[in-house]
Amino acid sequence: MRDSTHEIEPSRMTARAIIFRLRKHADYQRVYKASRKQFAKQMTYFFTLRPQLGADGTSLRGADAESPRIGLTVGKVMGKAVDRNRIKRRMREAVRNNLASLNSPVDVVLHPRRSVIDLEFPALEREVASVFRAIQSAAEKQQRTASPKPLNVS
Repeated sequence: MRDSTHEIEPSRMTARAIIFRLRKHADYQRVYKASRKQFAKQMTYFFTLRPQLGADGTSLRGADAESPRIGLTVGKVMGKAVDRNRIKRRMREAVRNNLASLNSPVDVVLHPRRSVIDLEFPALEREVASVFRAIQSAAEKQQRTASPKPLNVS
């Protein structure tokens, strides 16, 4: 019998924070093909609005239709595995802390520069926040132009 004082505390992560990563190669390729490279001070990024349905007409796998998904790429040119993993850990934490600023169903791929490894973490968070703000405003603009306008029938 379980004692109520020893219950496992529920995770602080929300369902939105659990599925926020791009995982499949095809998803990365779709983002690259559908967007242009954008530049920020410490990283480059690609983003595109996520379609409701996949190429085969079914809903996209494991993706909430309203939440953003973020992918990171850190190539071997960034250094040895220890350095690449450190860059990815720092980027994942900065993304997790700023994910709430993305409200649109967008897929984003971030390419950090090597300078991210030595960058102060608050500066990295500010950089990610500014990138996400730019993506959110561009995504809202794309959604407004893509959505059909209602007809005035009198």
